[in-house]
Amino acid sequence: MSLHTPAHPHAERARRLVRQNATREIIPAVPDQTGRWLMHGYPDPVARWNHHPELEVHLLQYGSGWYIVGDRIGRYSPGQLVLVGSNLPHNWISDAGPGEHIADRDVVFQFHPQWVRDAQALIPELATLEPLLARSARGIEYTGAAAARATEALLAVGRCSGLERLHHITALLHSLADAPPHECELLASPGIAPPSDGEAARIVDIAMREVFTNLHGTVRLTAIAARVGMSQSGFSRYFARATGQSFSDTLRKLRLAKARQLLEFTDDPITEVARSSGYSNLSNFNRQFRSEHGLTPSEYRGQRGRSGPMRG
Repeated sequence: MSLHTPAHPHAERARRLVRQNATREIIPAVPDQTGRWLMHGYPDPVARWNHHPELEVHLLQYGSGWYIVGDRIGRYSPGQLVLVGSNLPHNWISDAGPGEHIADRDVVFQFHPQWVRDAQALIPELATLEPLLARSARGIEYTGAAAARATEALLAVGRCSGLERLHHITALLHSLADAPPHECELLASPGIAPPSDGEAARIVDIAMREVFTNLHGTVRLTAIAARVGMSQSGFSRYFARATGQSFSDTLRKLRLAKARQLLEFTDDPITEVARSSGYSNLSNFNRQFRSEHGLTPSEYRGQRGRSGPMRG
């Protein structure tokens, strides 16, 4: 659909977003897993005009409304399946009334293209995915039998772990790569540039590598600022402009995301989960976790169980 869509409040919002820089979303690494699978509702903090280096398989389970992928604006309905390329800005805006919430609207699987390329050294067959990675730069919408197969595999990824999970990931990628031309459509115009400059991406990536390396211990803002040649206050302002959130809030969310994974997928004591997530003070950990999720860590573990998938 072109930008000359008939007047509609959500369509107008979509057109305004296309003209704005998208927020660079930070995708937290998931311990001992390939990629990140999550399910979330709408509205939700992660449902926004954003981009990230990871590719994203995005399923809309419920609701209808407008999608924006690059410079493409169109209508979506339940069952839409889209592969969003690396750093391609995107968002889905539901036709939801004030105060309305659509539970479990989105199912998402995010993976870094470098994972595919690194794995090719051990699994040469993965080289057949290179054309898919290249085409994903414009965003691809899937329909028909290809969408049905990929949807089944995507949902299975969230229900499994270990080799079974890996099996469904490869089945998902195979379904996307082998879709016939009449069941996949390129969405955005060629050459849609990443919405943030390369220097911003470089500085954020340096900071995030430092964070992920030390997520279980001490992350010093002064040290990160020095690494990128900025003052502490200058770096804080720069990071907030580039990512849409403060550095301290990003660090807190990443630590709590790691804690969620440990609570779901291990039997580690709460004290060990806190320590492994970078919290030396158990009371502070419990307070931060409850503030974010409305549950204590013990309550969260009891509610989700060890095998439940993460919902963002």
